[in-house]
Amino acid sequence: MPRRTRLALPLALTALALPLAGCTGSDADAAPTGGTSAGTAAVSLDNCGVDVTFDAPPQRVVTIKSSTTEMLLALGLGDRIVGSAFLDGPVPDSLADAAARVPAVAEPMADQVPGSEATLSLEPDLVYAGWESNLTAEGAGDRDTLAQLGVATYVSPSACKEPGYQPDPLTFDDVFAEIGEVGEIFGAADAADALVADQRSTLEAVTPDERGLSALWYSSGDDIPYVGAGIGAPQMIMDAVGLENVAGDVDDTWTSFAWEEAIAADPDVIVLVDATWNTAEAKIERLESNAATARMTAVREGRYLTVPFPASEAGVRNVDAVVDLAGQLADLEGLGR
Repeated sequence: MPRRTRLALPLALTALALPLAGCTGSDADAAPTGGTSAGTAAVSLDNCGVDVTFDAPPQRVVTIKSSTTEMLLALGLGDRIVGSAFLDGPVPDSLADAAARVPAVAEPMADQVPGSEATLSLEPDLVYAGWESNLTAEGAGDRDTLAQLGVATYVSPSACKEPGYQPDPLTFDDVFAEIGEVGEIFGAADAADALVADQRSTLEAVTPDERGLSALWYSSGDDIPYVGAGIGAPQMIMDAVGLENVAGDVDDTWTSFAWEEAIAADPDVIVLVDATWNTAEAKIERLESNAATARMTAVREGRYLTVPFPASEAGVRNVDAVVDLAGQLADLEGLGR
């Protein structure tokens, strides 16, 4: 399992802080809103098999994917974001005001993964990525090269792919552990503890549906659907809601799933991932216009639940997704076994 150790407070910053040398100081010197203090000890951790040391809380961060951007916003660390990219959709209403105060979030640097030149031009001391694949030579830069340039990298632990690092299955404890780890990195442990406590309380207030209902988590795809499988965020969310995943026996986070299998499973409900590039409405039209899928009970009865794409990946929005889906499920009529 990933390991974390605390080191003694250094007397001076290492090369991690070198990119700050060319900054004007307004961002670097401002007191962080997330509770970072000057006396915060250095943090060393094993992140997806890469040893990373933070001698001081990061001051200039490039976030890649909604999950990482929203993590910092939720912890009150939006003032640390100097560039955001590859956002999967609008931030939730609860973070809208915080996002509006951060120019780098209000106007992302790239719709997809930024290139290394664009990333380095912002002089970050940390690139916080939602996926390991964001940190390659073709993307924002590979981790070794960025480290040599004095730029630390951190990948959401839920996205680690190597055995021993990938959560199998992902649990809310894993999600909460990342919140805590990010709080540690930024010296914002109090903010992280408060956020985790609030999310635990909200999650515990949800009563899972007890009707034994089955569901297909339909993320994308036309001829071959891409669906939530048995060990990732979709499975974790469905478990909390009380839905049985018809693709839950597939040992992966997401998977290709033949329509023939979905039709044979005939799920009670279909969870539709709503993305700007592939909306829930478009998926409904696809399901209802195809003679084969139109025969599915959930399609005939219009038993659809929707979840925004950013809430479908591990992060601070998963608990709200559980609450939302549980409410949608309770509002569906004519269900039961």
